[in-house]
Amino acid sequence: MKKIKPSGMKWLKIIHVFLVVVFFGGILSSLALNLHINLNKYEDSYLNYKNIIVISDNIVRWGAIGTLLVGLIYGFFTNWGFFKHRWVGVKFILYIIQTIVGIFIIDKLMISNMELLESQKELALSNPVFIRNHEIRQYAIYFQVVVTTFIFIISFLKPWRKRNSQLKQ
Repeated sequence: MKKIKPSGMKWLKIIHVFLVVVFFGGILSSLALNLHINLNKYEDSYLNYKNIIVISDNIVRWGAIGTLLVGLIYGFFTNWGFFKHRWVGVKFILYIIQTIVGIFIIDKLMISNMELLESQKELALSNPVFIRNHEIRQYAIYFQVVVTTFIFIISFLKPWRKRNSQLKQ
């Protein structure tokens, strides 16, 4: 396959950093709103869940999709590949796990709670399912923040690189 030239790599990196900032900013915004939901007030809970859904659908999702597409471009059209360097492979695998958690846990619980808020109104706030969903979602967002931070660290430190070059010698 044809590889991207150095000038293209610079633009790819700019796009990648921008999309990661959008993605992580959305996650942090969602976390901030989730932490400040007053589960004793229906209007507050409803409004915050509405805002969290808007952030998820319009910021986190587009940042995640864009980051995945840029990662695929890096893997197929650059010398980085997917698993040529262990740190790149670890980043890719962690990102896939993080995306699965986002889609199948965080989003599912968020939508379920929004449906409870819309159908049960104030009663949803005392519903054990709603409370459990809210708490699990909170821990899943913490997981995403930790994983994203770890991915940032891996991106800058590029661990295991020396070990790979020593194996070649």
